[in-house]
Amino acid sequence: MYDHADLRSYLAALEALGDVQHVTREVSPHLEAAAITRRSTELTRPAPLFDNVAGVAPGFRMAGAPCALSSIPGHPLARVALSFGLPHTATAAEIVEHLVQARSREPLPPLRVNAGDAPCKQNILLGDDASLARFPIPKVHQDDGGPYVNTWGVIIARTPDGRWTNWAISRIMQVDDRHMTGLVLPGQHLGQVWREWEALGQPMPFALVQGGDPGVPAVGAIPLPAGAEEGSYLGALRGRPVDVVRCETNDLEVPAGAEVVIEGHLSATRDAIEGPFAEFHGWAFDETSPQPLFTIDAITHRDNPIWPVVAAGRPVDDSHAPSGPGVAAEVLAVLRDAGLPVTTTWLPLAAACHWLVITVPANWREQLPDVDTAGFTHRIGEVMSTSRAGRLCPVTYVLDDDIDPSNEADLLWALGTRVHPVKRQESFEGPIMPWYPCYLEEELHSGRGATVVHDALLPPLGGGRVPPAAFDSVYPADLRARVLAAEKARA
Repeated sequence: MYDHADLRSYLAALEALGDVQHVTREVSPHLEAAAITRRSTELTRPAPLFDNVAGVAPGFRMAGAPCALSSIPGHPLARVALSFGLPHTATAAEIVEHLVQARSREPLPPLRVNAGDAPCKQNILLGDDASLARFPIPKVHQDDGGPYVNTWGVIIARTPDGRWTNWAISRIMQVDDRHMTGLVLPGQHLGQVWREWEALGQPMPFALVQGGDPGVPAVGAIPLPAGAEEGSYLGALRGRPVDVVRCETNDLEVPAGAEVVIEGHLSATRDAIEGPFAEFHGWAFDETSPQPLFTIDAITHRDNPIWPVVAAGRPVDDSHAPSGPGVAAEVLAVLRDAGLPVTTTWLPLAAACHWLVITVPANWREQLPDVDTAGFTHRIGEVMSTSRAGRLCPVTYVLDDDIDPSNEADLLWALGTRVHPVKRQESFEGPIMPWYPCYLEEELHSGRGATVVHDALLPPLGGGRVPPAAFDSVYPADLRARVLAAEKARA
């Protein structure tokens, strides 16, 4: 019921829940579609589905905000939950646990199917016909360096020796109808794979996938360990292999239900200028950088393809909603593997996933005898400082699990009353993501800086902890019962 093999069945499920809004008037892919998507995201409206796109063949469509927060009352993470194969009612903690459990299962590699059974092979464009000109490539923000081919798709690449196939999300900008460029950062997995081809002086084969199984880009946003394959992880997550089909011009395999697949090769040198582009941190900086050049060799697509578009920027949007649970799950798995008692982890989405919150059970002292709160927090910081996922968040708060970290009211109350202004914190030097604006310019340049862990744990039960001043704790049980009974009678 919750397993959607392609973008179309996923959108149909959202539409049945009232979370899709058809836009039937003609809309331009140049800024207008992204502006509507951005507005929809900021106001938490249903996902816009553009049925009439200017400048392309009739039937070509665009889908905005495919994994942003949902408009369904009480279920803001519905799109994320459905993308990961859960019911739309799944909570933040349930989504994180689902992802953690899949990490411990046996990987389930993709299953190759015949080209005749792959919807993405309904149309095959080779040579001069393999042109971006026939597709609605969105210009997302007015000051972007160009239209962006990839805002919600995955780039598939493989190491030269074939040992590791990586599915990565990374932005890609159109240069002309046959060329693109995009971020290939050394610290990210795509950059690590590309570096091996660079060392050989050979272009890297690639496939860029738009649309298809909604879990593909959602999993592509998760910082799995180096060498782990997203396709096999998604199989374990869903309990079934992902159907894939071989590319036309290289030996990579792509999800068979994709809307559009762009094949080609990536130069072994950084000979193109990429950017600027407003990003997940919420700021529209004017930065550019030298990046490799993607050359297009072939394009395959479904009949009447749907092109997904994400208008990244100030949170919360698709840049945060799926990656927050994904990073949280990786951190939770690492901490539990280290034998540390942790209830759950969460990245507050409104903080652009720059914060990490870790909650621990009230009986953690029984599991770690002779360890005080500072010692426990230090152990957490040590484990996280050696983990790629653990260093993705500049600031971490360790709290008792009497609060729900995905509930902003709970979280703000806890942060405001339990975090010491200057004490009970420890910093850990190491690699950082080189585009977090909270860091100094020299830190961003070097890729190294500090992450901090705040010890915001309460005293032990019976050892100085006071009850919260809430309905359930500061009134007698019989009075509470009368109040609740009166409410029920009025209802």
